[in-house]
Amino acid sequence: MVIGLIKTMRPKQWVKNIFIFAPLVFDVKLFNLHYLSQTLAGFVLLCLVSGAVYVINDLADVEKDRQHPKKCDRPLASGQLGASAAIMAAITIPLIALPLGFLLNLTFGVILVGYLLLQIAYSFWLKNIVIIDVMLIAAGFLLRVAAGVPLVEAKRFSPWLYVCMTLLALLIGFGKRRHELVLLKENANMHRQSLREYNLSLLDHVISIVTASTLLAYALYTFSAEGLPPNHTMMLTIPFVLYGIFRYLYLIHVKGVGGAPEEIVLSDRPLQATVVLWGLSVVMVMYFLG
Repeated sequence: MVIGLIKTMRPKQWVKNIFIFAPLVFDVKLFNLHYLSQTLAGFVLLCLVSGAVYVINDLADVEKDRQHPKKCDRPLASGQLGASAAIMAAITIPLIALPLGFLLNLTFGVILVGYLLLQIAYSFWLKNIVIIDVMLIAAGFLLRVAAGVPLVEAKRFSPWLYVCMTLLALLIGFGKRRHELVLLKENANMHRQSLREYNLSLLDHVISIVTASTLLAYALYTFSAEGLPPNHTMMLTIPFVLYGIFRYLYLIHVKGVGGAPEEIVLSDRPLQATVVLWGLSVVMVMYFLG
């Protein structure tokens, strides 16, 4: 049961919560032990709350997951984890994590509550509304970034990064919907109600628009945002973003993956290398070339 509960909390997907470290890095406080420990504590609490959200989501979708070719193996859908134990965990984890969030930082606690409420609304109602479903996925990523801002008392964190993060999350979300349509085909609407309103033509057009907007927003950030080195060396990071996005598009259009973005990041070596090189280049520019 314990193993089933841990699987249901989706530890692999906790990699998404790494975005809480963005304010720490971009506010040039990565090597400040106080702010680093604050952000690490926030990361752990965010992982606990997001894990509880996945439990709630699986409780809401257990019947649909049993009809899915891959999700039928999830602990709740397969019977490895009982519903009563899952309900207990979904209640207990937030009751522990949320008060700790407020103790860590008042604003962080408020954002953590907002994240939980947004994800609950998504799991039970809003994920069935076409386009709104993906916009709420993007909102979840945006809140992950925002959660890190009060923990480091950010002063140099540019609003442009919120724009870039939102657009990137939209790209991932629409890519995920495209993968679901291709994988499930005529059974797509049985798994997710909003999928009956999507088609590949629409998603391909939207993905093209969001891709162009993401690249443009990041390019504008590198030479126009406040708080960056005045020598515009942040522009040196643009090639890594270009390749990373193009690699992602290659994977969803040519290789037919994209259903679980965290699995792509954890399995595709070229994409991993790009993310690492981009991160190192950002640190180099912000901390040593500024």
